[in-house]
Amino acid sequence: MTIADLVCGAENKGIRDFGLTDHLHTPYNLPDIAKSRSEFLSAAPSPRFHFGVEVSCVSQWEIEEIARGEHGEPVYGLRSGGKAGCDLAIGITANDIRTYGIEYVVGGTHWPMYVSLERQVVIRDYHRQNMFLATHPLVDVVAHPWWWMGHWQDSNGNYSVEPWFDDFGVIPRSMHDEFAAAVIESGTKVEMNIGANLLNPHYPEGFVPAYLEYLAALQSQGVCLSIGSDCHSARYDVDFEMVAEMLERAGIVDDFWSLEPRTNQFPNKRGGGDG
Repeated sequence: MTIADLVCGAENKGIRDFGLTDHLHTPYNLPDIAKSRSEFLSAAPSPRFHFGVEVSCVSQWEIEEIARGEHGEPVYGLRSGGKAGCDLAIGITANDIRTYGIEYVVGGTHWPMYVSLERQVVIRDYHRQNMFLATHPLVDVVAHPWWWMGHWQDSNGNYSVEPWFDDFGVIPRSMHDEFAAAVIESGTKVEMNIGANLLNPHYPEGFVPAYLEYLAALQSQGVCLSIGSDCHSARYDVDFEMVAEMLERAGIVDDFWSLEPRTNQFPNKRGGGDG
Protein backbone atom coordinates (compact mmCIF):
# COMPACT_ATOMS: atom_id res chain seq x y z
CA MET A 1 0.00 0.00 0.00
CA THR A 2 1.26 3.46 -0.80
CA ILE A 3 1.03 6.17 1.82
CA ALA A 4 -1.35 8.09 -0.45
CA ASP A 5 -3.67 5.06 -0.47
CA LEU A 6 -3.44 4.79 3.32
CA VAL A 7 -4.41 8.43 3.77
CA CYS A 8 -7.32 8.04 1.36
CA GLY A 9 -8.46 4.80 3.02
CA ALA A 10 -8.41 6.32 6.48
CA GLU A 11 -10.38 9.34 5.29
CA ASN A 12 -12.99 7.13 3.64
CA LYS A 13 -13.47 5.25 6.92
CA GLY A 14 -13.79 8.45 8.93
CA ILE A 15 -10.53 7.92 10.80
CA ARG A 16 -9.00 11.18 11.93
CA ASP A 17 -5.99 10.09 13.99
CA PHE A 18 -3.77 7.32 12.65
CA GLY A 19 -0.19 6.33 12.08
CA LEU A 20 2.15 4.32 9.89
CA THR A 21 4.34 1.63 11.49
CA ASP A 22 6.56 -0.25 9.06
CA HIS A 23 8.54 -3.19 10.47
CA LEU A 24 12.10 -2.99 11.75
CA HIS A 25 13.80 -6.12 13.08
CA THR A 26 17.48 -5.14 13.27
CA PRO A 27 19.50 -2.12 12.09
CA TYR A 28 19.74 -3.91 8.72
CA ASN A 29 16.20 -2.63 8.05
CA LEU A 30 16.94 1.05 8.76
CA PRO A 31 17.32 1.99 5.05
CA ASP A 32 13.71 0.86 4.55
CA ILE A 33 12.58 3.09 7.39
CA ALA A 34 14.44 5.98 5.76
CA LYS A 35 12.50 5.36 2.51
CA SER A 36 9.25 5.13 4.43
CA ARG A 37 10.01 8.43 6.15
CA SER A 38 10.76 10.08 2.82
CA GLU A 39 7.45 8.89 1.36
CA PHE A 40 5.62 10.02 4.48
CA LEU A 41 7.00 13.55 4.19
CA SER A 42 6.34 13.69 0.46
CA ALA A 43 2.64 13.13 1.22
CA ALA A 44 2.50 16.44 3.13
CA PRO A 45 1.09 14.63 6.20
CA SER A 46 -1.52 16.31 8.31
CA PRO A 47 -0.75 16.85 12.02
CA ARG A 48 -3.10 13.92 12.75
CA PHE A 49 -1.11 11.44 10.63
CA HIS A 50 1.86 10.14 12.60
CA PHE A 51 5.09 8.37 11.68
CA GLY A 52 5.92 5.35 13.83
CA VAL A 53 7.73 2.04 13.58
CA GLU A 54 7.11 -1.53 14.75
CA VAL A 55 10.23 -3.13 16.14
CA SER A 56 10.67 -6.82 16.87
CA CYS A 57 12.12 -8.26 20.01
CA VAL A 58 15.42 -9.76 18.87
CA SER A 59 18.67 -10.77 20.54
CA GLN A 60 21.74 -8.70 21.19
CA TRP A 61 23.74 -11.56 19.72
CA GLU A 62 22.06 -11.32 16.30
CA ILE A 63 22.44 -7.54 16.17
CA GLU A 64 26.18 -7.94 16.77
CA GLU A 65 26.41 -10.82 14.27
CA ILE A 66 24.60 -8.90 11.53
CA ALA A 67 26.87 -5.91 12.11
CA ARG A 68 29.77 -8.09 10.98
CA GLY A 69 28.25 -8.17 7.49
CA GLU A 70 28.62 -11.92 7.04
CA HIS A 71 24.97 -13.02 6.83
CA GLY A 72 23.79 -12.12 3.33
CA GLU A 73 20.44 -10.34 3.48
CA PRO A 74 19.11 -10.91 7.02
CA VAL A 75 15.78 -9.13 6.52
CA TYR A 76 14.23 -10.95 9.49
CA GLY A 77 17.35 -11.06 11.59
CA LEU A 78 18.89 -14.41 12.53
CA ARG A 79 16.22 -16.86 13.55
CA SER A 80 18.63 -19.64 14.42
CA GLY A 81 22.07 -19.97 15.91
CA GLY A 82 21.48 -18.05 19.11
CA LYS A 83 21.15 -19.42 22.63
CA ALA A 84 18.02 -19.73 24.74
CA GLY A 85 17.99 -17.15 27.53
CA CYS A 86 20.00 -14.71 25.40
CA ASP A 87 20.06 -11.01 26.13
CA LEU A 88 17.05 -9.40 24.44
CA ALA A 89 17.21 -6.23 22.37
CA ILE A 90 15.41 -4.06 19.85
CA GLY A 91 17.10 -2.88 16.66
CA ILE A 92 16.62 0.83 17.18
CA THR A 93 18.27 3.50 19.32
CA ALA A 94 17.21 6.87 20.69
CA ASN A 95 19.41 8.48 18.05
CA ASP A 96 17.61 6.54 15.28
CA ILE A 97 14.28 7.77 16.64
CA ARG A 98 15.48 11.37 16.39
CA THR A 99 17.10 10.85 12.98
CA TYR A 100 14.01 9.37 11.35
CA GLY A 101 11.44 11.54 13.10
CA ILE A 102 9.76 8.55 14.73
CA GLU A 103 6.85 9.69 16.88
CA TYR A 104 6.04 6.38 18.52
CA VAL A 105 7.51 2.88 18.75
CA VAL A 106 5.44 -0.30 18.76
CA GLY A 107 7.35 -3.34 19.99
CA GLY A 108 6.26 -6.91 19.24
CA THR A 109 7.13 -10.48 20.12
CA HIS A 110 7.23 -12.17 16.72
CA TRP A 111 9.05 -15.48 17.18
CA PRO A 112 10.54 -17.81 19.79
CA MET A 113 14.02 -16.79 20.80
CA TYR A 114 16.04 -19.94 20.10
CA VAL A 115 14.01 -22.18 22.43
CA SER A 116 12.54 -25.63 21.84
CA LEU A 117 9.06 -25.65 20.34
CA GLU A 118 7.22 -27.02 23.35
CA ARG A 119 4.08 -25.36 24.67
CA GLN A 120 5.26 -24.33 28.13
CA VAL A 121 8.74 -23.42 26.91
CA VAL A 122 7.29 -21.11 24.26
CA ILE A 123 4.88 -19.57 26.77
CA ARG A 124 7.69 -18.73 29.17
CA ASP A 125 9.82 -17.33 26.33
CA TYR A 126 6.99 -15.16 24.97
CA HIS A 127 6.25 -13.83 28.43
CA ARG A 128 9.93 -12.93 28.87
CA GLN A 129 9.88 -11.03 25.59
CA ASN A 130 6.58 -9.27 26.39
CA MET A 131 7.98 -8.16 29.74
CA PHE A 132 11.14 -6.88 28.07
CA LEU A 133 9.10 -4.78 25.67
CA ALA A 134 6.70 -3.60 28.39
CA THR A 135 9.57 -2.08 30.35
CA HIS A 136 11.83 -0.89 27.52
CA PRO A 137 12.24 2.91 27.69
CA LEU A 138 11.95 3.34 23.90
CA VAL A 139 8.78 1.25 23.45
CA ASP A 140 5.47 3.12 23.60
CA VAL A 141 3.09 0.27 22.70
CA VAL A 142 3.42 -3.50 23.11
CA ALA A 143 2.13 -5.08 19.91
CA HIS A 144 -0.38 -7.97 19.76
CA PRO A 145 0.54 -9.88 22.94
CA TRP A 146 0.24 -13.66 22.45
CA TRP A 147 0.11 -13.47 18.66
CA TRP A 148 1.52 -16.58 17.00
CA MET A 149 2.47 -17.51 13.45
CA GLY A 150 4.62 -20.25 11.96
CA HIS A 151 5.05 -23.63 13.58
CA TRP A 152 1.97 -25.78 14.33
CA GLN A 153 -0.03 -24.66 11.28
CA ASP A 154 -2.02 -27.39 9.56
CA SER A 155 -2.07 -27.97 5.80
CA ASN A 156 -4.60 -25.12 5.40
CA GLY A 157 -2.51 -22.68 7.39
CA ASN A 158 -4.80 -22.88 10.42
CA TYR A 159 -4.07 -23.33 14.11
CA SER A 160 -6.19 -25.48 16.39
CA VAL A 161 -4.20 -26.50 19.46
CA GLU A 162 -0.63 -25.32 20.07
CA PRO A 163 0.67 -23.17 21.52
CA TRP A 164 -2.46 -21.79 23.29
CA PHE A 165 -5.31 -21.93 20.78
CA ASP A 166 -7.20 -24.85 22.29
CA ASP A 167 -7.10 -23.28 25.76
CA PHE A 168 -5.90 -19.72 26.37
CA GLY A 169 -5.94 -20.62 30.07
CA VAL A 170 -2.72 -22.61 29.67
CA ILE A 171 -0.98 -19.23 30.01
CA PRO A 172 -0.75 -18.66 33.78
CA ARG A 173 -2.83 -15.79 35.15
CA SER A 174 0.26 -14.71 37.08
CA MET A 175 1.94 -13.83 33.76
CA HIS A 176 -0.98 -11.65 32.72
CA ASP A 177 -0.93 -9.88 36.09
CA GLU A 178 2.83 -9.34 35.98
CA PHE A 179 2.57 -7.96 32.45
CA ALA A 180 -0.30 -5.62 33.40
CA ALA A 181 1.63 -4.29 36.39
CA ALA A 182 4.72 -3.70 34.23
CA VAL A 183 2.97 -1.73 31.48
CA ILE A 184 1.07 0.36 34.03
CA GLU A 185 4.26 1.23 35.90
CA SER A 186 6.11 2.01 32.66
CA GLY A 187 3.25 3.97 31.11
CA THR A 188 3.34 1.64 28.11
CA LYS A 189 0.21 0.91 26.07
CA VAL A 190 -1.01 -2.48 24.84
CA GLU A 191 -2.22 -2.97 21.29
CA MET A 192 -5.51 -4.64 20.39
CA ASN A 193 -4.54 -5.95 16.99
CA ILE A 194 -7.34 -6.42 14.47
CA GLY A 195 -5.65 -8.36 11.67
CA ALA A 196 -3.22 -10.39 13.74
CA ASN A 197 -5.51 -11.42 16.59
CA LEU A 198 -9.15 -10.35 16.53
CA LEU A 199 -9.99 -11.11 12.89
CA ASN A 200 -7.24 -13.60 12.08
CA PRO A 201 -8.90 -16.19 9.79
CA HIS A 202 -6.39 -18.87 10.81
CA TYR A 203 -7.26 -18.79 14.52
CA PRO A 204 -9.99 -21.07 15.90
CA GLU A 205 -13.39 -19.58 16.67
CA GLY A 206 -13.13 -20.23 20.40
CA PHE A 207 -9.88 -18.35 20.79
CA VAL A 208 -11.18 -14.84 20.13
CA PRO A 209 -13.72 -14.67 23.00
CA ALA A 210 -11.04 -15.84 25.42
CA TYR A 211 -8.61 -13.29 24.03
CA LEU A 212 -11.18 -10.49 24.30
CA GLU A 213 -11.74 -11.48 27.92
CA TYR A 214 -7.99 -11.16 28.44
CA LEU A 215 -7.95 -7.66 26.90
CA ALA A 216 -10.96 -6.61 28.97
CA ALA A 217 -9.18 -7.83 32.12
CA LEU A 218 -6.10 -5.78 31.21
CA GLN A 219 -8.23 -2.66 30.80
CA SER A 220 -10.06 -3.29 34.07
CA GLN A 221 -6.67 -3.39 35.82
CA GLY A 222 -5.81 0.04 34.43
CA VAL A 223 -3.89 -0.86 31.28
CA CYS A 224 -4.22 1.69 28.47
CA LEU A 225 -5.18 -0.02 25.20
CA SER A 226 -4.60 1.07 21.62
CA ILE A 227 -5.96 -0.12 18.27
CA GLY A 228 -3.81 -1.48 15.46
CA SER A 229 -5.14 -2.66 12.12
CA ASP A 230 -2.08 -4.76 11.15
CA CYS A 231 -3.03 -4.09 7.55
CA HIS A 232 -0.38 -5.52 5.22
CA SER A 233 -2.47 -5.49 2.07
CA ALA A 234 -2.62 -3.11 -0.89
CA ARG A 235 -5.97 -1.71 0.32
CA TYR A 236 -6.98 -0.34 3.71
CA ASP A 237 -9.76 -2.90 3.92
CA VAL A 238 -10.26 -3.24 7.69
CA ASP A 239 -13.62 -4.11 9.27
CA PHE A 240 -13.55 -1.61 12.12
CA GLU A 241 -17.33 -1.86 12.54
CA MET A 242 -17.21 -5.59 13.33
CA VAL A 243 -14.37 -5.06 15.77
CA ALA A 244 -16.24 -2.24 17.50
CA GLU A 245 -19.15 -4.63 18.10
CA MET A 246 -16.77 -7.30 19.43
CA LEU A 247 -15.15 -4.88 21.85
CA GLU A 248 -18.49 -3.58 23.04
CA ARG A 249 -19.75 -7.10 23.75
CA ALA A 250 -16.56 -7.82 25.70
CA GLY A 251 -17.08 -4.73 27.85
CA ILE A 252 -13.98 -2.98 26.55
CA VAL A 253 -14.49 0.74 26.97
CA ASP A 254 -13.76 3.11 24.08
CA ASP A 255 -11.01 5.02 25.81
CA PHE A 256 -8.06 4.14 23.60
CA TRP A 257 -4.66 5.76 23.28
CA SER A 258 -3.69 7.98 20.40
CA LEU A 259 -1.20 10.75 19.83
CA GLU A 260 -2.36 14.33 19.93
CA PRO A 261 -2.04 16.25 16.64
CA ARG A 262 1.50 17.46 16.07
CA THR A 263 2.18 21.07 16.89
CA ASN A 264 5.08 21.08 14.42
CA GLN A 265 4.52 19.90 10.88
CA PHE A 266 7.71 17.90 10.58
CA PRO A 267 8.53 16.16 13.88
CA ASN A 268 12.09 15.22 14.59
CA LYS A 269 11.74 13.58 17.96
CA ARG A 270 9.72 10.89 19.65
CA GLY A 271 6.36 11.82 21.13
CA GLY A 272 5.03 14.24 18.51
CA GLY A 273 2.04 15.14 20.69
CA ASP A 274 0.97 15.10 24.29
CA GLY A 275 -0.99 11.83 24.02
